[in-house]
Amino acid sequence: METRFLETFLIVAEHGSLAEASRRLGITPAAVAQRMQALEDEIGVSLLMRAGRRVKPTEAGHAILDHSRRILSEVRHLRGLAHHDLPSGELRLGAISTALTGLLPPALRHVFDTMPDVEVFLLPGTSADLYQGLMDEKIDAAILVRPPFPIVKTFNWKLLRSERLVLMTPEKAAMDAPHYLLREMPFIRYDRNNWGGRLAEQYLRNSGIRPREWLELDSLEAIAVMVGNGLGVSLVPDWSTPWQQTMNVVRLELPMKAVSREVGMLWPRNSPAGRLIALVFEALENQA
Repeated sequence: METRFLETFLIVAEHGSLAEASRRLGITPAAVAQRMQALEDEIGVSLLMRAGRRVKPTEAGHAILDHSRRILSEVRHLRGLAHHDLPSGELRLGAISTALTGLLPPALRHVFDTMPDVEVFLLPGTSADLYQGLMDEKIDAAILVRPPFPIVKTFNWKLLRSERLVLMTPEKAAMDAPHYLLREMPFIRYDRNNWGGRLAEQYLRNSGIRPREWLELDSLEAIAVMVGNGLGVSLVPDWSTPWQQTMNVVRLELPMKAVSREVGMLWPRNSPAGRLIALVFEALENQA
């Protein structure tokens, strides 16, 4: 059985779309369909069915999902053992958006330049979604915000960045006091459903400020664009470049102490991809 057929099945099942699997695998939708047909022919049952415009696993498909993940994990482990002298294999890495645009690109460039046999599959998402992906064994490791609850003992956590809370303001308003701006200007809130967004809410409560609520967004990059266009101010973590260099905004220090957002890597202690995780973490640490 071709392991790439199992990999294709997992991606289709997780995203509910042959087109999305095609995009992520870099092959045509027809090739995705051919792989699925070959896998179903070999197993002898249908694994996917149509549900409106999407596809979902059949009962037989659901039955083999977890075992398929374990098989692919073991195959990656075998490849690593066979090439113990040189790093090789595939790493399924989840990352929050600010890591995708800040820390990750130069780190991955280093990995690809120095370890050509290492493949990294990236899954973007919120910290909460990535944490659940780790629990479900859909990814090997994740770059995310430290969870607001105790990390399970079977996982490793390593800090990459501690990002202080700052007031993001348009340049024309940068001479005014931060708390004055928070009270008087339209407030663009970092989504309270995000772990990092809860820090801003905590600061507002502690300082007794009720801002002029306008928007609540889950993308820090989108918030920066809004602020840069003079549409309001926001409390955000001081995340990694390149936003400081490309946005027409100013960061102001806050007069009261605020909890920092901690961004790091989380992964299972006994992960078969442990060697690759360590190599990628080292490259990331050099960029933090």
